[in-house]
Amino acid sequence: MLDQRFDPKSAEGRIYERWVEAGCFRPSGDTSAQAYSVVIPPPNVTGVLHMGHALNNTLQDILIRFERMRGKNVRWQPGTDHAGIATQMVVERQLAEAGNESRASLGREAFVDRVWEWKEKSGGQIIQQLKRLGASCDWENERFTMGDRDNPDDQMQEAVRKVFVDLYNQGLIYRDKRLVNWDPHFQTAISDLEVEQKEVQGAFWHLRYPLADGVTYEHPVFDEEGNPAGTETRDYIVVATTRPETMLGDTGVAVHPDDERYKGLVGKFVDLPIVNRRIPIVADEHADPEKGSGAVKITPAHDFNDFQVGERAGLPRLNILTHVASIVDGAEADAAGIPNAYRGLDRYEARKKIEEDFNALGLLVEIEKKKVEQPFGDRSGVVIEPWLTDQWYVNAEELAKPAIAAVREGRTKFVPENWTKTYYNWMDNIQPWCISRQLWWGHRIPAWFGPDGEIFVAEDEADAKAKAEAHYGKPTELKQDEDVLDTWFSSALWPFSTQGWPENTDDLQTYYPTSVLITAHDIIFFWVARMMMMGIHFMDGEIPFHDVYIHALVLDEKGQKMSKSKGNAMDPLELIDQYGADALRFTFARQAAQGRNIRLSPQAVEGYRNFTTKLWNAARFAEMNQCEFGHDLAPGDLKLPLNRWIAAELGKAATAVTTALEAYKFNEAAEALYQFIWNVLCDWYIELIKPVMNGEDEAAKAETRKACGWVIDQTLKLLHPFTPFVTEALWTQTEQEGRKRADFLMVQDWPAFAGAWADSDAEAELQWVLDTVSEIRSTRAVLNVPAGAQVAASLIGASDEVKGWAKDNETPIRQLARLSSFDIAAEKPAGAVTIASGEETIALEVQEFITLSDEVARLDKEMAKLSKDIEGTEKKLSNENFVSKAPPEIVEENRERITEWTATLAKLRSARDQLADLS
Repeated sequence: MLDQRFDPKSAEGRIYERWVEAGCFRPSGDTSAQAYSVVIPPPNVTGVLHMGHALNNTLQDILIRFERMRGKNVRWQPGTDHAGIATQMVVERQLAEAGNESRASLGREAFVDRVWEWKEKSGGQIIQQLKRLGASCDWENERFTMGDRDNPDDQMQEAVRKVFVDLYNQGLIYRDKRLVNWDPHFQTAISDLEVEQKEVQGAFWHLRYPLADGVTYEHPVFDEEGNPAGTETRDYIVVATTRPETMLGDTGVAVHPDDERYKGLVGKFVDLPIVNRRIPIVADEHADPEKGSGAVKITPAHDFNDFQVGERAGLPRLNILTHVASIVDGAEADAAGIPNAYRGLDRYEARKKIEEDFNALGLLVEIEKKKVEQPFGDRSGVVIEPWLTDQWYVNAEELAKPAIAAVREGRTKFVPENWTKTYYNWMDNIQPWCISRQLWWGHRIPAWFGPDGEIFVAEDEADAKAKAEAHYGKPTELKQDEDVLDTWFSSALWPFSTQGWPENTDDLQTYYPTSVLITAHDIIFFWVARMMMMGIHFMDGEIPFHDVYIHALVLDEKGQKMSKSKGNAMDPLELIDQYGADALRFTFARQAAQGRNIRLSPQAVEGYRNFTTKLWNAARFAEMNQCEFGHDLAPGDLKLPLNRWIAAELGKAATAVTTALEAYKFNEAAEALYQFIWNVLCDWYIELIKPVMNGEDEAAKAETRKACGWVIDQTLKLLHPFTPFVTEALWTQTEQEGRKRADFLMVQDWPAFAGAWADSDAEAELQWVLDTVSEIRSTRAVLNVPAGAQVAASLIGASDEVKGWAKDNETPIRQLARLSSFDIAAEKPAGAVTIASGEETIALEVQEFITLSDEVARLDKEMAKLSKDIEGTEKKLSNENFVSKAPPEIVEENRERITEWTATLAKLRSARDQLADLS
């Protein structure tokens, strides 16, 4: 017996546990069935569920449940990422809050143990939150990118070591001294993608560098209005910089080779102030004649562009900053000739002193205050320094080639297709990938150093020692590299490492390549591209996934990005607490149009809670009327047009949902379900069968009970991937004596009717009934006829077929349209208005229920308002500025309004004219 209502709070957890206990999320293991696999984008072990996660995993779960019901051998691979910097940051913060312990005071081994302890106790909270969303992952096969700390032979760790060693042996991983983005707070290199460029208030310091060897030149000068005013003899050159402290490491000045002002200075030298270093003036196209003085200082060890200029010009690299962004001391400072007064100063203290000393020397031209772009660490929030260090790199350019080809050849497709361009832009211009991080939490780099710096790369220490003994001719003490690998290195292996690689397991053979990857656009570079490179390289050229579906952003109802600072952030768990997981899931699906951002509001989620409630109430009505659940029907079993029609509508809905899901058009699938359930099933069919249920025809009742129960059963199957909890509850609670449900709804066969229930005769008849009722209702509303009024109606000029439909369906039409009678007539009765309905006309005798003059005046007023609204919206849409700047969905929304208003205006005008004729 169905409960009076569905209570998500008490039901969802109980239903989920029953699925888990029954092993419903495991792959079927049916080797004859087509495999369907999806890897979850592994959330950080530090993470909590946010709206992006909720959307992403809802869409994955819809596909997983859909394909599971279609009989495929489904695996949804779950797991979490160790998230190097993020996790280390969490534990270090905890140590700081607990007292005076620090990472350094604990030491590496004890600190890593502490991180593992935190991970086991508190990490992975997001996994429990995903379960609340209804995620039907294969939890028994859950993986962690760091593997199992208690198992030195752990396969996830083995996979990482093997990939590193193989790529090194193939010359695709190498060690090099290059510039990296250095985070002085975390004291580690970070990737370009972990750097946020922010506009801040800054300045350009314009500095004079004296020319060496008594060299002078003629520099053009201009008057106050910017007109040429001859030349002046200069014995200096002016450079501008946003980071004056880096001048301590300058090894050159660059000018453009075509800049006439400086052509004679190329090959000459300047005497670098303060450090008294003699540095050359070089020609390089990096110098922009239109910017500043046209001359730029070159600090190869502290600027990415300068590094390239230095490479081309053969300039030395002088590192003048430490790992905490202070000026170097000791041997490095001696080598660079840095005066004692600067050694050990913080970078910003050094900046202030440089400014003071240049001013004292008369070499500070001006300080130009202006907005500048500065790089910040996305996690630390501090200014990032380009820093010259020894790091490990992957030759990403070489690995990218087959990954680019796979997309160009269509073996992997992006949906929507426009993201392909983003992928190409990144891959075609890819730089060496710095994979080493100066952290303690992560996969330790499998490389050992001999006493003379010789490197031995091996999968374990024993192998490294054997290589060292062969190299040195005797056993030699080695030291393992202190660094760990970039988090994205291990997650790049995710589609195959999670299936048992490097062993050629049955799982690997079955579930690789995966079917689709669902992810957000912001990790196309971080993750998607790297999985493509690693997967193709290590899996014999086989792509890691056939499709990549890029979902949109979840914004607030006004189209703004959610943030705590704006106060518009919404917590998916709070929405689940309030409205249930099904309501949130269906909201996401209904709005998940390809390429269009989702506008989320609590009101929308509440609306879809009401949608599931409407279906629940329809099922309760069916149960109270002894409708029969849990049985099969064949098309020949149904005789009544009403029942043949609902079966045909169900078949069309099933086809629409299936086609849309196959094309990743989640919104179209959800829309088809919404229209069928709310409008066709609940608003029409349930209402249309009430006269049958209350009638005397026992055969009609028996057939309708079978049809209604069967249609609701099939509807639950179609809706299940979107709203799994309420549908499973309905499936279980509608189990009837003698018709025991064979199993959970989630493992039932997907409805695949393929047009078997199509019935053009029944569809035509019932469509006429629906149109007739709708037109009468609409006209009553337009004319302001009281809701309780029983109006007489006539059908005029109908064909014999339509007359037959009218006679057979007189009772439901009268009840649904609130008519006192529905007769066949030859002409329009006096005092009636007419409605054109196909070839026939419907006459409504409304005069006795309304005041004609009042209604004509009201309609005139409504028409004037509508005309004004249409005119204003048309004017807005004719404004190119609005159309080009407004979000596409807003433009489309305005166009749809005009269409709707225009149709309404036509109805009002027709009604008004008819009322005027009656008066």
